[in-house]
Amino acid sequence: MKRVRKFRQIQTGGFRMNRRYFLKNISAVTTGIALGTLPFQSFAADDFVTITILHTNDIHSHIEPFEGTNPRYAGKGGLARISGLAKNIRQKNPNTLLFDAGDIFQGTPYFNYFKGELILKLMSAAGYDAGTIGNHEFDNGLEGLLEPLSHAKFPMINSNYDFSDTILAGKFPRWEIFRKSGIKVGVYGLGVELDGLVTKKHFGNTVYLDPLKVAGEMENFLKNEKKCDLVVCLSHLGFRYRDPKVSDIIIAAETSFTDLIVGGHTHSFLEEPLTIKNKKGIPVVVNQSWWGGLMMGQIDFVFERARKNKETVFAQNIC
Repeated sequence: MKRVRKFRQIQTGGFRMNRRYFLKNISAVTTGIALGTLPFQSFAADDFVTITILHTNDIHSHIEPFEGTNPRYAGKGGLARISGLAKNIRQKNPNTLLFDAGDIFQGTPYFNYFKGELILKLMSAAGYDAGTIGNHEFDNGLEGLLEPLSHAKFPMINSNYDFSDTILAGKFPRWEIFRKSGIKVGVYGLGVELDGLVTKKHFGNTVYLDPLKVAGEMENFLKNEKKCDLVVCLSHLGFRYRDPKVSDIIIAAETSFTDLIVGGHTHSFLEEPLTIKNKKGIPVVVNQSWWGGLMMGQIDFVFERARKNKETVFAQNIC
């Protein structure tokens, strides 16, 4: 099946809204942002299927826009904006998936008071399809992650934390498959090493597995055993580092079947996604969308029904 990829990075700004109204009516939020013509509108419906991947990272419990007193981000960001953007895009293309790459906890009084419950409820109401675990999800210990987890109506995917000797055993799927108009999208998740970053008592007997090795295992499983048309990695490893520490860039270069890496952890602002050639010389899209809901990534994969080969023909980011 021939695949065309188009990229967008959408910066969230615009209007303010009453706090109580948002908390009660998140599913009805609109954004006031004029979206341009979306890529899938350019193709005949009978010949092509467009899968739109929307993604965020490092929301850090920013439910509302930043306060007006913030000198850099005043009136921007927040989950309310993301919810409205995602709703707008889904109305144009129902074959849309919304993902998050971790660190949804910690950062505002909403977390201090409600712990993880409120943000997970609101992300569920906003229609997130999947997320992964960031290091700040461990800030209140294993119990602090387990207690609000039932409020997430979407899977929190992690493939390289072994929770088998903890109270989180069996709570996080290693992979998920989403089906949209006959297209199978396989998703796996990678978390950053916790030792040295998170207090030991907060992650207990969680065992960290080599993310590069796990990535190879998961992408091979999803591509060759589950026959997924698109393989996505939700990563909280970080975009890239000056030292050899494993990162999204390294995962992209050392894998074979992963098509897209949605990253987090380093709060990286990218004006456009990167494409990194994998071990087979095939481009992998690597993207990260800043933090705090200030930006949402959009990547469109257009599948031609009549052919099986893949080709990238267009790339664009819009801020």
